[in-house]
Amino acid sequence: MKDLFNRFDGLNILIIGDVMMDSYLWGSVERISPEAPVPVISVKKKENRLGGAANVALNVQSLGATPLICSVIGTDSEGDSFLQLMEAQGLSSEGLIRLDSRPTTVKTRVIGHNQQMLRIDAETDDALMVPETQTLLSKVLEIMNKQKIDAIIFEDYDKGAITEELISSVVSEAQRRNIITVVDPKKRNFLSYKGVTLFKPNLKELREGLKVDVNTAKAGDLEKAAVNLREQLNSRMIMVTLSELGVFIMSENGQRIIPAHIRKIADVSGAGDTVIATASLCLAAGLDEFKTAAIANLAGGLVCEHVGVVSINKERLLKELDKAF
Repeated sequence: MKDLFNRFDGLNILIIGDVMMDSYLWGSVERISPEAPVPVISVKKKENRLGGAANVALNVQSLGATPLICSVIGTDSEGDSFLQLMEAQGLSSEGLIRLDSRPTTVKTRVIGHNQQMLRIDAETDDALMVPETQTLLSKVLEIMNKQKIDAIIFEDYDKGAITEELISSVVSEAQRRNIITVVDPKKRNFLSYKGVTLFKPNLKELREGLKVDVNTAKAGDLEKAAVNLREQLNSRMIMVTLSELGVFIMSENGQRIIPAHIRKIADVSGAGDTVIATASLCLAAGLDEFKTAAIANLAGGLVCEHVGVVSINKERLLKELDKAF
């Protein structure tokens, strides 16, 4: 496995999607408010972290590769804070566009006694206008022309950065250049990712995207939905994350469910970001889809042991892989 991880070091991964800032208020609850029947949090610590597509970038970076983000943020103070976090993490902001017309997405989590009690979202989910999409596409192509790109991740949170026009243009260019394309989808653009290499919904997204009731306990249900999806998208691989059941992977070479590893789950936030980042690097490094799914499955489980959104620890993953394989 160490050889595989060493291969990650020379990879450049382009991440296109919705970036956001994850803000945390950590504290303790000692009483109920006299104003309403709600707990009062006594804040002990405040923290901002990179989230959304930027958390995918952190996972890519943690595994040793070089992430390059293409996205939009606002010209607001939250956008300034986001750029400071990027700089502190050593991430390039070359692919970011700042727009007066939209706010920087901020998700604030209120955590009392290591348990999430409330989340406050400040955002817009309006799709980018055509001129804004063209500006973002130009930035993507500029980066692709400047350096070798080994894989492209579409990290779609339905916040509007990714449009149908952007998807078709980038996928077409990636196919022309023989670059792997990997998708972490949401509902709005679900069936727009035609011709991608790997499409990775979770079970809820699969049900919503295909408008079918998939029962994992019913033989053949999941497989039928995956075949349907693969045919509609003309995708080489479909990987469905199944939470405590593990992951399902299907390609022209077959299909299988890879069970989850038993863990003490603290928080599932950000697990999908870790799975997509790990899968992209494994495919870009030449691994087959079944080993890729197994390693991504293990990585996603590891980050669930922590409260809040965290990126994967490379050394810890390597140790776990050595034990598992």
